[in-house]
This record gives sequence, structure tokens and C-alpha cells, in this order.
Amino acid sequence: MPITAREIETMLRESFPNGQITVEGDDGAHFAAQVVDESFRGMNRVQQQRAVYAALKGKMDGSQGELHALALTTKAPD
Repeated sequence: MPITAREIETMLRESFPNGQITVEGDDGAHFAAQVVDESFRGMNRVQQQRAVYAALKGKMDGSQGELHALALTTKAPD
């Protein structure tokens, strides 16, 4: 079953409730997300992206096939 941008945003908001989150995409498999959250301060980009993938609860796992591609931008607030 395809996933929606709203579902992705909801999952991200559970892990980053105070974050600035934007998710775009409407084909059910390819999305772009921007997550700006204070919890990223002091993390490198790989650590930030791992935190986002963890928030997606396995939806990026190829075996489930729900989310094929996610272009991800992460950072701590300025």
C-alpha cells in the first residue's frame, strides 16, 4: 500500500514534535523532506539522517517497500 506525505509527516512529528517539518511528494514512493530540529545540534549529517530514518519505523526498509526514495535535508535551527 502506498504511503502518503501526510503519513510521513505524522511519523516525523512523533519523533520531532518541536521540529520544522516539510514533506513533499505525491506518487506514493518518492518524497522530499526537510527536518529542522534542535535535537540535531552537535550531530553530523549522517547522524541526523539516521535519526530521521529511525523515526520512519522501518518504512525505508526495502523489504516493506512502502517508501522507495526520500530526498532528505536535515539541520539544527539557525
